[in-house]
Amino acid sequence: MTSVEPPEHVRGTFGLREVTPVALGDWEGGWRCGDVVLSPVADHARAAWSAKVRENLKVDGLRLARPVRATDGRYVVSGWRADTYLEGTPDARHDEVVSVSLRLHRSTGALERPRFLSQQPVAPYGDVDVFAAADRAAWEPVPLRALKLGGMQPATSPDGQRSLQMLTQLSTLRKQVRTAPQLVHGDLFGTVLFAAEGGPGLTDITPYWRPAAWAAGVIVVDALSWGGADDGLLRRWTDLPEWPQMLLRAVMFRLAVHALHPRSTPEAFAGLARTADMVRLMV
Repeated sequence: MTSVEPPEHVRGTFGLREVTPVALGDWEGGWRCGDVVLSPVADHARAAWSAKVRENLKVDGLRLARPVRATDGRYVVSGWRADTYLEGTPDARHDEVVSVSLRLHRSTGALERPRFLSQQPVAPYGDVDVFAAADRAAWEPVPLRALKLGGMQPATSPDGQRSLQMLTQLSTLRKQVRTAPQLVHGDLFGTVLFAAEGGPGLTDITPYWRPAAWAAGVIVVDALSWGGADDGLLRRWTDLPEWPQMLLRAVMFRLAVHALHPRSTPEAFAGLARTADMVRLMV
């Protein structure tokens, strides 16, 4: 995500009027203002929920960006949120990111399901709707059937069509999953910050209501597809509950995102298709 500089009235409402914003590369369009980062918000409800959770959440060995409230107590002002700045940058430490996921989800397991996670995507569709629809596609009996009836159309490009074909083929390999769903962060790959001192850092929580092992599976699928991870990563976490089925649903989720997202590219599909073939052999 890229963004223009946060408006002066937003900076003022967060008490940052006298600070010059500096663009950051690892905060999804965020701008550093001293010890605070202002970031554009894609969905108000999710941003406010994440801020409220991160305000008091404690996770062993994990630094969490804490929300900075506006002068009137709000978490989000005119499409912007504010958080404490964390040192660090993403790194290709994929096993450590999976470990972060497991620790984080031991702490989020008691959280209630937010109401917005139960809502169907509605037009006009944005990025949040695409990811919500792709998540449902990996679990519903017929992938994307309800979405097509609702008017969200998959891509017509050759790689988009190939994604749909692979998604349909993989859906026949699904078996019933018995692991209970919980609140998980479904987008940890490339968002965990590593610094010279202190533990890993996390700036946000992207909520899904799925088993904790599924969130680990998404990390592994992403790392194999686009992060240069070694193939052994796929089997190093086989002790996680129902691991082959979690990987299957994780790669189906990413295939659905590729088929639905307007900014998907043929280059991204190549790595994803290879990972899908590897997962198929494990199921």
